[in-house]
Amino acid sequence: MAERITEHPVLGKIDKSRYVDFQFDGVTYQAIENESLAAALLANNIRTLRRHEKSGTPRGIYCNIGHCFECRVTVNGKSGVRACLTCVEEGMVVESGKIIPEGED
Repeated sequence: MAERITEHPVLGKIDKSRYVDFQFDGVTYQAIENESLAAALLANNIRTLRRHEKSGTPRGIYCNIGHCFECRVTVNGKSGVRACLTCVEEGMVVESGKIIPEGED
């Protein structure tokens, strides 16, 4: 995992004591236990989480606080899950977001 903050000036040292495995689009990656799925994907150099339903342009993490819905993915078969608000878990199966929630554009 090349893209990780290991020490933060305010938060101190990042606890990396336990790693978990998860899948994204059929490939297995590692994450630090209890980090957000968005952080785990970024740390594994994954920037595109879905494609816009109409234009096909790549979408990824934008606000990282759950407001913009750009980081929607499918987690364990449930679509429309925001990666920035979801903690990664051992064995989690994640797919690129493919379905837009009803009423959103």
